[in-house]
Amino acid sequence: MKFLSISQLAGALVLAVLSLAGCKKDPEPPTTETGEFTLHMDNGVSVTSTANVTTFSKLVLGTTSYKNAHGDDFTVSTFKYYISNVKLFKADNSSYAVPDTYFLVDHADAASQDLKMTGVPVGDYTAVGFTVGVDSARTKAGNFTGVLNANNGMYWDMNGSEFINLKLEGYSPQAPHAPQATTGGLVFHVAGYKGAANNTIRTVRLPFPTANLLVRPDHFPEVHLHVDIANLFNGPNPATATNPPFLNPVNFAVVYNKMGGPAAAKLADNVAASMFSVSHIHAN
Repeated sequence: MKFLSISQLAGALVLAVLSLAGCKKDPEPPTTETGEFTLHMDNGVSVTSTANVTTFSKLVLGTTSYKNAHGDDFTVSTFKYYISNVKLFKADNSSYAVPDTYFLVDHADAASQDLKMTGVPVGDYTAVGFTVGVDSARTKAGNFTGVLNANNGMYWDMNGSEFINLKLEGYSPQAPHAPQATTGGLVFHVAGYKGAANNTIRTVRLPFPTANLLVRPDHFPEVHLHVDIANLFNGPNPATATNPPFLNPVNFAVVYNKMGGPAAAKLADNVAASMFSVSHIHAN
């Protein structure tokens, strides 16, 4: 009988281990499946009845009258805003930034209120975030086309290239206006980014309150967001705020025409604080 030496036995064992290792399955590559979803912007105003019941009513341009938190009446003739840099978050706080997302929502154009996101990695997402306005990096890059075109009425160059991040125009009988006028009086252009006191670009992050957003290749969910216009005129007051630009809630007799500057930045704070919320998700 032939016996193997210790060195031969060790070599055989090494060969056996290498052979077994070579038989192992290669790890599966990470999934590359994608899906899509839509952000639907429901523009409206929350109305509280005398019975203290709050309902959200869809915005009707030009005719329906609403009240702000100060008790002033107002109608809206124009309501537009930019949404950009859409991002999704998971429970572990990891995130996915949807590339090249710049949308102009115009309440006069129903189609503009559906923001479609494609090529999104499949997964269960717990929150959505976005910028209200056009970020400064994109503004500085120039070459404005599509929804960023100056012809959309959301761009100015008084201080160099800047965007109107949110525009609301309308009428209030409490605001100064021409005698017998039934239009005009309210002009709010939340615009500009140059300098901390004038920066009106804001980012919001909204959790999905009752169910995750499930992105899959085979269905197309729709996230409905409430955009509460009345909250543009209401928000936090710092404990030290005793002077202009103004105190919340907005009094239209005093604050009725603001286009950039610290007052517009305060309106932007109101936007970030409570204008946007998740209403529900339609799962297809």
